[in-house]
Amino acid sequence: MKTNDPKTMAARCAGKAAQAMLVLAVTALFACAPAVGQDLIYQPKNPAFGGSPLNYQWMLSSAQLQSRFEEDTDPFGRDPLADFENNLQRQILSQLSRELIANRFGDLDLTQEGRFDLGDFTVEILPGLDGVNIRIINLLTGDESTVTIPSF
Repeated sequence: MKTNDPKTMAARCAGKAAQAMLVLAVTALFACAPAVGQDLIYQPKNPAFGGSPLNYQWMLSSAQLQSRFEEDTDPFGRDPLADFENNLQRQILSQLSRELIANRFGDLDLTQEGRFDLGDFTVEILPGLDGVNIRIINLLTGDESTVTIPSF
């Protein structure tokens, strides 16, 4: 048998093509299985949004475990004795500052322009049309604050 015979070569090519077609058909048969699907239905887990009420306790405990906040035992978060002490200290310091200013400056007239040097601070009083501007300057750092007292 000759291998160069055109009829033999055509028969071999036809046989290989038939085998390839058969393999392709079997592969396509298994690869193209019928598609099966179902409707997707969303159901929330949170009972506040329509989920099952049985999920409430699980969601609450999960949220409490993740919470970074600590509850105060006192609902107001204040101690009456500490409040009293702070209030008393404020009143004493306020009274002392009033007495010091009265002793140092006497009758302080805010309608007159003035400049006061108090250690590391300079206080300038500048009356204007919209009220009295009090400028406080820190001589060490150069910081400046302005307080405006409006006139009515």
